[in-house]
Amino acid sequence: MSNKAQSAIEFLIIVAAVIFFVILFIISIGINTSDKIKQNREQDLSNIAETVVDEINIAHSASEGYSRNFTLPNKVLSEVDYNIALDSGLVFAKTLDDKTSLALPTQNVTGVINKGNNQIRKSNGTVYLNSP
Repeated sequence: MSNKAQSAIEFLIIVAAVIFFVILFIISIGINTSDKIKQNREQDLSNIAETVVDEINIAHSASEGYSRNFTLPNKVLSEVDYNIALDSGLVFAKTLDDKTSLALPTQNVTGVINKGNNQIRKSNGTVYLNSP
């Protein structure tokens, strides 16, 4: 009887160890996936803000009368809402869930940034963004 009891206890210990390692494996996959999603969100938000900075820099270096339309996506990674704004020579971008934000320096511009269609132009040495 003692051999059967010992075998049963050893079997339960092995099963418990296997379940423990499977749970650890699943948790590590979840953490890795979560980190990857966060990195993709940060990269996409950064690309959106860099698009605005690049457009402003191009307009500043362009000749008088320069005009161009560009489009910003309505959501980060097509799923997360965000805000983007200009203030004191900085482009601020932030997801509405407050998980990701950034600020990039840029040259002065008059106007506001819109999600969707934007028009940038240079007139009388001043760069205008969505301004009449």
